[in-house]
Amino acid sequence: MSNRQILQAMSGLMAGMFVAILAGTVVANALPRIIADLGASQSSYTWVVTSELLAMTATVPLWGKLADLFNQKLLLQLSLGLFVVGSLVAGFSQDVVTLIISRVIQGVGAGGLTALAQIVMAAIIPPRRLGKYAGIFGAVFAVGTVAGPLIGGVLVDTSWLGWRWCFFIGVPFALAGIVLLQRTLKLPTVRRQVRIDWLGAFLIVAGVCALLIWTSLAGNSFDWASWQTAALVTAGVVLLVATVFVESRAAEPIIPLDIFRNRTVSLTTLASFFVGIAMFAGTVFLSQYFQISLGKSPTVAGLMSLPLIGGLLVSSTIAGQIISATGKWKIYLVSGAVVMTAGLGLLSTIDADTHFGLLSVYMAFMGIGVGMLMQNLVLAAQNDVPAHELGAATSVLSFFRSLGGTIGTSVLGAILANRVADEMAKGLAENGIPVAGGGGHGSAVPDMTKLPEPMKNIVEHAYGVATGDLFLIAAPFAFLGLLAVLFIKEKPLKTTSGMERLAAEDAAAAVTVPAPRDGSGPGAPDTAPGAAGLRKD
Repeated sequence: MSNRQILQAMSGLMAGMFVAILAGTVVANALPRIIADLGASQSSYTWVVTSELLAMTATVPLWGKLADLFNQKLLLQLSLGLFVVGSLVAGFSQDVVTLIISRVIQGVGAGGLTALAQIVMAAIIPPRRLGKYAGIFGAVFAVGTVAGPLIGGVLVDTSWLGWRWCFFIGVPFALAGIVLLQRTLKLPTVRRQVRIDWLGAFLIVAGVCALLIWTSLAGNSFDWASWQTAALVTAGVVLLVATVFVESRAAEPIIPLDIFRNRTVSLTTLASFFVGIAMFAGTVFLSQYFQISLGKSPTVAGLMSLPLIGGLLVSSTIAGQIISATGKWKIYLVSGAVVMTAGLGLLSTIDADTHFGLLSVYMAFMGIGVGMLMQNLVLAAQNDVPAHELGAATSVLSFFRSLGGTIGTSVLGAILANRVADEMAKGLAENGIPVAGGGGHGSAVPDMTKLPEPMKNIVEHAYGVATGDLFLIAAPFAFLGLLAVLFIKEKPLKTTSGMERLAAEDAAAAVTVPAPRDGSGPGAPDTAPGAAGLRKD
């Protein structure tokens, strides 16, 4: 494909990715108003956020496996269609239960978009040329991340629009993505009978959801050391052990365990998990730090994150261009991991009095590191697996990155609440103010506009110190990501696209794999790669 054809095909992918990012960010500033209008509780507030993230994270491996079995363009359009349905239901919701159900539907669609966009890119673009297109997706990510909260705040504050438009606004982009994909994206359909591992799919979703529900609610709805924790962790571990047993014996496993024998896949998966912790922790907790410790409005807080997003955008674009030109990629993974670790270390020094110029430098460091790592980890894995496992390998990396972000955000959030409570108790004692209820002020986010000046200073200081400590805790995880990257072996980037490699693999399998006499087994027509007939759809 020419550059023009690739860019045309990517137009629908970019619209879809923008929709997926917007779904997670546009409601951030609108949720307090939404919960108040629907008369819901604080626990419902948590579930409106968690349900979408749970559904997205848990379904990414399923979408990845389906991408290896069915037409990827059709799957992309299906995921966009699910997003449209979820958005419309959310926008018209009259109670919080309907809203939560709609967020689950949105999450399933977003999971498909997250996995499939990168899989389709690998199918149409050779690894050697893939790097320079990664910057375009970095730009879409940056715009969606920054614009989402700003758009949400404006919609909520505009009387003739309101919070319902936070859900409606993504619908035109999703519909445009469906049309663009139909017109511009040409992918082969693999004609063969397939066996979907429904039991494995159920066990994966159930096991992951059990652990994610635990990390999302522990420390808020119940204590970390409680019977709820024991029940959810036990259930999650048992279900995931059962998943490994089932997947090792399934004819068409959702996650082929054999791919973890590939050293590159295993190490990039580990590194993606740690990148997820750094990336999500940075965006979530820095926004809260801007608003509470620095006293900024939600709109200004969104603008203050530009150095981080700018660093991510610039580094991913430049590194991608150089990788495409030179074919060398490991140096950018190592450099990115080093810079990300250094950025987290620098951010661990912040407090309520840190100058924004210095803070911008620290955020830029973190963004540059994440930008060099995030997309190029996927590139390294896609380059080192057979074409028929591109979907599984890509979705595994996306899954563990999202899983790292979810677990990291939940655990670090609980640590933040405890550190804030301790710092506030200390500040109140130093100012001679009685500490009510043992000083447990860190469980609820304070309204800074309603606090008297002495109390406001104490809260600002507490959140400043606690946020710095949070990044100090996150830095060792980034260092573990660096260690994983160091052991990845650099291999030359392939010059053929995923479609071309798949056709070659199918042709080779058709010649070399004899069909067994009983008509069953790995070489049978219904399961052998050689049985696939390719056509443009």
